[in-house]
Amino acid sequence: MFPILLRIGQLTVHTYGFFMAVGVGAGLWFIYVQAKKIGYDTNRLLDAAFWIILVSLLGAKLILFFGHFSYYMENPGELLSLARSGGVFQGGLTFGLIFAIIYFRKKKIPLWPTADLVGPAVALGHGFGRVGCFSAGCCYGRECSLPWAAVFRSEYAHELTGIPLSTPLHPVQLYEAILNFINFFILLAFLKRKTFHGQVFSLYIINYSIIRFFTEYFRGDHEDKSYIFRGETAFSSLSLPQLYCLLGLAAGLILYRLLRQRKGD
Repeated sequence: MFPILLRIGQLTVHTYGFFMAVGVGAGLWFIYVQAKKIGYDTNRLLDAAFWIILVSLLGAKLILFFGHFSYYMENPGELLSLARSGGVFQGGLTFGLIFAIIYFRKKKIPLWPTADLVGPAVALGHGFGRVGCFSAGCCYGRECSLPWAAVFRSEYAHELTGIPLSTPLHPVQLYEAILNFINFFILLAFLKRKTFHGQVFSLYIINYSIIRFFTEYFRGDHEDKSYIFRGETAFSSLSLPQLYCLLGLAAGLILYRLLRQRKGD
């Protein structure tokens, strides 16, 4: 675990921020290459992507703020720190999607064909982001005794994220990173042979909802999170983030069916 990638004098480059930048860059590169192949105005799409990313980051921070209102009212500076508080991905995705729909309509950019490019790009970028999480020690897993358990020893990371030190933990960040990269390749395969506009984006929502629901069972960084009901083990409980996943899964399935039916009309 290397929470600090580079330090030169007063300049500190955090590994999380670096991988987040790599993820954004990879996602934008993917959109640019794919849009160019099908003859889209790449400049317009990159402009749109810039504003969508900005709104998504703000949305992720906003949901994080309201989810931990008392803490961030007492420590407002930490809300702006990428090293300490990245944000809630599902909140960013929701805000970004709503903004994209409004922006695309205003700029007369085809919504669902463009969304089909965005879905794989988000999965690719998110995969790199989770590698950054692992390097920084945030979004850490539950204690476990598996051969591939990760043991973290950085005092700096502990100070930033509260990750337990010298304790074998599920490398849940890497679970999600690998699953996001697999999701990217699945979506890329569908992009090349999709049968209706919006199919790939709908599949992204469906696939990520399943991924996040599964990985939530192994998360240990928010034991104080709200539960819909809590059993004796994680697998007999349902957390609030998992409820969001179920809602996302339902929304993705409904969207998939509606867009497929519209294509047939």
